[in-house]
Amino acid sequence: MAEEGQVIGVHKVEEFEALVKRGNEAGKLIVVDFTASWCPPCRFIAPVFAELAKAHVHVIFLKVDVDELKEIAEKFNVNAMPTFAFVKGGVEVHRIVGADKVELGKKVSELSAPPATTSAA
Repeated sequence: MAEEGQVIGVHKVEEFEALVKRGNEAGKLIVVDFTASWCPPCRFIAPVFAELAKAHVHVIFLKVDVDELKEIAEKFNVNAMPTFAFVKGGVEVHRIVGADKVELGKKVSELSAPPATTSAA
């Protein structure tokens, strides 16, 4: 398991499933970057994704190469790169297709925020 604040490159289906399971059990937001080595927008957004990982250490950031882990990409119905899947509690709660760094940063902040607590009056 990588240190907090890092993007974890996933190379095995079992590794992906274990990381997602661990994140779900901990109640953490998981952001999966579906990428490809031949994709220029993926290379553009990679440093942004890494900076988000450093800024949001309580979020799990995973990077999946769609050519290496076709099975995971198919499970998430990924058909464009980059695709960012936001998973919480075992369910995909949001998706961004394309290298939109502004939207990516906003969604990570929004979805990783702890739920607002309501105090009884």
